[in-house]
Amino acid sequence: MFDEHWPRLGAASNRYARSGAWADKLALGRPIAILVTITALAACAALPPATSLDRPVTHSLSDPEATPLGRALAPLVAAHAGQSGFRLLTDGTDALQMRIALARAATRTLDLQYYIASEDTTGRLLLATALYAADRGVRVRLLVDDLNFDDTRRLMAALSTHPKIEVRIFNPFGSTHPSVFSRTETFLTRIDRFTRRMHNKAMIADGEVAIVGGRNLGDEYFSASPKLQFRDLDVLAAGPIVHDVSHSFDAFWNSAGAYPLKAVDKHSYADNDLNAAREQLREHWRSQAQAVGAKPLSAAPLREQIAQEQIGLVWAPAKFSVDSPRKITEPDDDYRSPPMHTLAELLSSAQHEVLLLSPYFVPHDAGVKLLAGLTRRGVRVAVVTNSMASTDAVAVQAGYSPYRIPLLKNGIELYEFQPLQRTRSRFFAGSQSRASLHAKAYVIDRRTLVIGSLNFDPRSANLNSELALVIDSPALAGQAAKLIDQAMAPTASYRVTLAPPSENGTMRALGEPDSGLVWSGAEQDATGVPRLRTWALDPEAGLVRNLLTGLFLLLPVDSQL
Repeated sequence: MFDEHWPRLGAASNRYARSGAWADKLALGRPIAILVTITALAACAALPPATSLDRPVTHSLSDPEATPLGRALAPLVAAHAGQSGFRLLTDGTDALQMRIALARAATRTLDLQYYIASEDTTGRLLLATALYAADRGVRVRLLVDDLNFDDTRRLMAALSTHPKIEVRIFNPFGSTHPSVFSRTETFLTRIDRFTRRMHNKAMIADGEVAIVGGRNLGDEYFSASPKLQFRDLDVLAAGPIVHDVSHSFDAFWNSAGAYPLKAVDKHSYADNDLNAAREQLREHWRSQAQAVGAKPLSAAPLREQIAQEQIGLVWAPAKFSVDSPRKITEPDDDYRSPPMHTLAELLSSAQHEVLLLSPYFVPHDAGVKLLAGLTRRGVRVAVVTNSMASTDAVAVQAGYSPYRIPLLKNGIELYEFQPLQRTRSRFFAGSQSRASLHAKAYVIDRRTLVIGSLNFDPRSANLNSELALVIDSPALAGQAAKLIDQAMAPTASYRVTLAPPSENGTMRALGEPDSGLVWSGAEQDATGVPRLRTWALDPEAGLVRNLLTGLFLLLPVDSQL
């Protein structure tokens, strides 16, 4: 499968270290060599494995069915033998409200595992709900990847003084190296470890109800940022499948990569820090919850809504696939990612249609080969990803752009998300908003839905840990397919096609760059009416993004994208 053939970062980084290609490509010469030599000595002071620290080993509930959520679900689980309940969370505000309802519903345990947990408006609201749960006696476990942890360090540290809250940091590098120089040192001397991140996203209440998908904790994921709106997808899961999600959380929580906050943050925090944080979060809730629509619309507890079948659960067979934490802590070139391998097998089995929604889409030759094999069998393959104008990761766009022509020549349809959305739907969250695609979903034959944290790229296959739900449900797959169909509309995405030879000749005659591609989409005229037009270069990307894309194309970072 394609995950077995994508380039491995470990081999690539060692090759560049031996040949000096990093310094040559970046044209930094001797200063880099000197810096590497000096910092290599400091790199020896790495943290020991977290399993060697004084750290309790804790697990999810052995009897989740005995909780109020479990009792509410029991009749429904019995009526749908071998199945679990699901609901797509397509709207950012709905996704925020459901997380708050989930935290309020927890009576014994609340587990949160996130790549990013920002201390912004919605991030603080969600941390407030976790604190309120702990004040009720709920055991709260917060597991956050270190890459973006510094933003919320002080608040997390204050919360960790609560007797019912424990915070752990996964794969720390910045937490132990607060200065810019020391972080640079860590990056240069331990790049293979630095670049491997815990990309999982899950929130679990009492081992019975969970939310998994693409959203991190931050304003841009919940329709609350004035600058950027991520179009994203989550799924609410209830019943037996959640036990698998809980066991996955336990594996990461007790792994060698999960460090107690006190092990990486040497500051001392007193009880009054927690009291101050509690008062600040209460005031924040009073002043901000209504403004961002955080309060759940229904006053009824979640368990009552479940028992009365009011939240729209669709019951279906499902499997949960997740990477081992050893993918990060014990890198192995022979490791095969279960979520990516499962996705590849499902794609290969398609009979009629494959729809891919992947914001960071870097197929490499192996991915092109897999998708081309489908089109040769008459299977429709359509991909929606970010455009150069909408992406929040220009480096990834540079990794994707060389594969557009090979994909199109093999019959794959390409759609690139527009940065200014004019389509009115819950998924697109209104009109005239700056947007970037962040949802990761794959629909096979409008029957099987794969939804989770993994992109169609080598980073998901080889570097990051990922999770995915595979749901066998025409109803849910149809809902996701409808969203993807909407995303392919001319008002939402540019359709990318091969340029006719005549147009290539015209561009060359004018001395203009020849992309070999044509973008078509709807653009509003002076009266506000959308009219179809075409572009010969990446639309609305601007000079800076084009220059950065060109720069990244020159750098030896393809295997890290």
